[in-house]
Amino acid sequence: MAGEARYLAAGEAALVVEFGDAIDPAINRRVRELCLAVDRDTPEGVRDLVPTYRSLLVAYDPRVTTFDALRARLAGLEAGLAHTPAPPPRVVEIPTAYGGEFGPDLAFVAEHNGLTPDDVVAIHAGTDYLVYMMGFSPGFTYLGGMSERIAAPRLKTPRTACPAGSVGIAQQQTGIYPVESPGGWQLIGRTPVSLFDPSRRPPVVVEAGDSIRFAPVSLDEYARIQDAIRRGAWTLRVREKTA
Repeated sequence: MAGEARYLAAGEAALVVEFGDAIDPAINRRVRELCLAVDRDTPEGVRDLVPTYRSLLVAYDPRVTTFDALRARLAGLEAGLAHTPAPPPRVVEIPTAYGGEFGPDLAFVAEHNGLTPDDVVAIHAGTDYLVYMMGFSPGFTYLGGMSERIAAPRLKTPRTACPAGSVGIAQQQTGIYPVESPGGWQLIGRTPVSLFDPSRRPPVVVEAGDSIRFAPVSLDEYARIQDAIRRGAWTLRVREKTA
C-alpha cells in the first residue's frame, strides 16, 4: 500500500518521487494526483514529468533549480493533494472483434487455461482495466486487472509485426498495440479504434488513470465502426467511473 513518499536523485537533472513498491491502484492514484498538481502549478525549472506504476520522475534544469529546492516544492504540493484530488477517471469503451484473423491466438489461450474461446472473451471483456501508465510506444497502455484465469505465456518467437489495434495477452497482462510493431503477446482480437494519431488533438484516446472496457463486436460491426471512423462519423463511448 501507499506509504510516505521517498524523494530520490536520478542523476544530476532529475528527481524521482516514490510512493510505494507494488503495483497497486492506491499508489498509482497518488502518482497521478501529484503529476496533475505539478502540471497545474509547475515549479520553476521543471522540464518534464514521467509517471509510472509507483513513482513520478521529474526532470529539471539544474541551472535553474536544485534537488533540495525542488524536493521542498514538491513536498509542499504533495501535502496539499488531499485538498486537490484528481478529477473522476473515465471508462473508455473499446470495441473489439475477437478470434479469427484478428485473434489468431484466442484458441491457444483458451486451451492453455482449460476454457472455451467464448469463455476467454467473456472473462476478458467482463471488467474495467485501469490504465496505470503509458509507454513502450506512443499510445501503449499498461493495464491492470486482468483475471488470472486467462493468463498465457508470451510467444516463444515474437512476431515481426503485430497490426495496429491488436489486443493481446502476455502472462497476467493485457494490452493494445497502438501502432504496428513487433511483439510477442498472444493476440486474441483487434479494435478498429486508433489509440494514437499524431494528427489528432489530443493524439491519444486514453490517459493514465482512465479505465478501458473491451466491448465484443462482430466482424460486420467492426467493419461498420471502421468505416464510420474513416468518415469522422463515430464517437468513442466514454462514461465516468463511479466505483
